[in-house]
Amino acid sequence: MMFKRKTEGERAIVAVGLVTAAALLGDSMVYMVLPVFWREAGLDSLWQVGVLLAANRFVRLPLNPLIGWLYRRMSLRTGLLVAVLLGAATTIGYGIGRGFAVWLVLRAVWGIAWSLLRIGGYLTVIEHADSNRGLLMGRYNGVWRLGSLAGVLAGGLLVPLTGLQPVALVFGALALSGLPLLSATVRTKASADAQIMRRSRASVSDGKLWTAPVTKIVLCGLVVSLAQAVFGATLTYVIERNYTTAVSLAGLAAGSTAIGGALTALRCAWEPFLAGWIGRLTDGPGGRLPWLLLSLIGSAAAYAFIPWGLPLAGWVAVVLFAMAAATALGTIMDAMAADAVRTGSAAKVMTAYSVSTDLGAAIGPVVVFGAVGAAYGLQAAYLTCAMLFVGVGMAYGKPFIERRRAADAIKSDYL
Repeated sequence: MMFKRKTEGERAIVAVGLVTAAALLGDSMVYMVLPVFWREAGLDSLWQVGVLLAANRFVRLPLNPLIGWLYRRMSLRTGLLVAVLLGAATTIGYGIGRGFAVWLVLRAVWGIAWSLLRIGGYLTVIEHADSNRGLLMGRYNGVWRLGSLAGVLAGGLLVPLTGLQPVALVFGALALSGLPLLSATVRTKASADAQIMRRSRASVSDGKLWTAPVTKIVLCGLVVSLAQAVFGATLTYVIERNYTTAVSLAGLAAGSTAIGGALTALRCAWEPFLAGWIGRLTDGPGGRLPWLLLSLIGSAAAYAFIPWGLPLAGWVAVVLFAMAAATALGTIMDAMAADAVRTGSAAKVMTAYSVSTDLGAAIGPVVVFGAVGAAYGLQAAYLTCAMLFVGVGMAYGKPFIERRRAADAIKSDYL
């Protein structure tokens, strides 16, 4: 019976990941092509790109608490079905809508859809995971990243050839394919919190929200998501700015998005394997903190080199390393947020974590596109992000080192 429950739980997690991937196609495409093909969307200037890339996240900030409240009262299945419908509508809208105002509405609606998908995905993992929370969180993250893989490939390769409209319409139709999959695999009609608390034999009213682990992961999630959003929003811009000659064979616009798409696609391709592997490692006796600190150090080192005009091969290696560190960071921090759900409402904890990561991801594009016009503005933005990674590492590293020293001291007393 336990084996059957675990198998069904893993099947539900993979299904929700696939549905999220299909809904994510349009958003991933937009991130890849809009910084270069903004005129085709009817925009007037580059600053509008930064606003649009951040708008969906700013919308989620006030709405995430509402969505968390809804998940405490409605089933995962209902929330996810609504999310798929909204995601498909916005993706189709990218193909037929023009102008800043229209795109702003589309990005706002996508923000609602993503909140329903993301919080629903977190709750699905928490509901079905036991001591393998890192593994299942990594598997979920890896599966939905497949949507980013397809999105960036289409954005980098197909949009320059066929235009934005046909790709967006096809992606919108694919997003709708998630409806029958959800209907077949996510069947529970109880509220998300009721299901989770039933398994843990806890009460939804037990415990307080702002425990020390929750507060720390929420604040650090904001900082890390801000730094990672800077990278995601400026990858094609950095290529276009620093490697004009290298990408000019197929034309500057097509070449920069193609290289950016290929690099991002590589990350999405390894996510299902690397994220699950990292998650399994952090489930082990060493815990998550050593892997978190290594990922933060690697991210800081990579960001310090990305904005400079390195030789193309060396720059690509640095970018791939930064992406691998980002995969590890995302998996570890999501698992740590789930670890913080000890008692009380899982929806409340994961909503707070989602709000913080959304806030950071919303601030990142606006700040960096506001800074790129200044002398060395891009370099300053990336170096600042590197320092933020170091700061998060210090927040988690200091108590970790102190505990290790205390444990070593106790061990030496018995030798």
